[in-house]
Amino acid sequence: MTAEATGVRLECDGPVATVTLCRPDVLNAQTPAMWRAMADFSRDLPGDVRVVVVRGEGRAFSAGLDLSVAGASGPGSFADLATLPEQECADAIAEFQAGFTWLHRPDVISVAAVQGHAIGAGLQLALACDLRVLAEDAKLSMAEVTLGLVPDLAGTKRLVDLVGYSRALEICATGRRMDAVEADRIGLATLVVPNAELDVAVRDLTAGLLAGNRNAVVEIKALIAGAVGRSAADQQRAEREAQTRRLRDLAGRGE
Repeated sequence: MTAEATGVRLECDGPVATVTLCRPDVLNAQTPAMWRAMADFSRDLPGDVRVVVVRGEGRAFSAGLDLSVAGASGPGSFADLATLPEQECADAIAEFQAGFTWLHRPDVISVAAVQGHAIGAGLQLALACDLRVLAEDAKLSMAEVTLGLVPDLAGTKRLVDLVGYSRALEICATGRRMDAVEADRIGLATLVVPNAELDVAVRDLTAGLLAGNRNAVVEIKALIAGAVGRSAADQQRAEREAQTRRLRDLAGRGE
């Protein structure tokens, strides 16, 4: 399907892929069709891509769920999902989550370029990325509770990993909004830059990520991603094993 039909497009330029939400007239509000299209992007991604940049057209990253679609009566609507047996409903949500979780892939680093609103599904999309560059006007909120819902697009664990249990609970249970200054202070932002510098900052960050040896970066991402779940001894062992692979590869003795 076309970007006009799904509201999201994938563009690849050598080692950099860009995912763009392209519904600026509704502040890039998201739909199930967008999530299915984003899940397909993982299968379409060329093998030489190392960095995936996620951005929104216009003045907002994403204002969250498109309530005009979710509140209708068609496939994927709340009304439709509520009629399904519990397991079928859960399976449908798993398909939606796949539009976000592919950004966790070990072989790429994903970067969210966030301006304006990143609300609900918008914040979860930013959380799905490894790194987040925020413009100074960014406004973030996990607003699902205001609809009587829970965040279900793989955002809760990422949020806890970044800001801790109690702060994550407060953010999700209140649905309140935070600005870029607070997001930076609590660890949600990798960088905060003036709005006019967002594109340049993302390009510079991307260039930095591409400057290193690809296999070393993949190993580093795996080490950092797994560190929280490992003991100190297990992490040290993982470092030794990763370095052994790198040394053998650099010496031409890798598998």
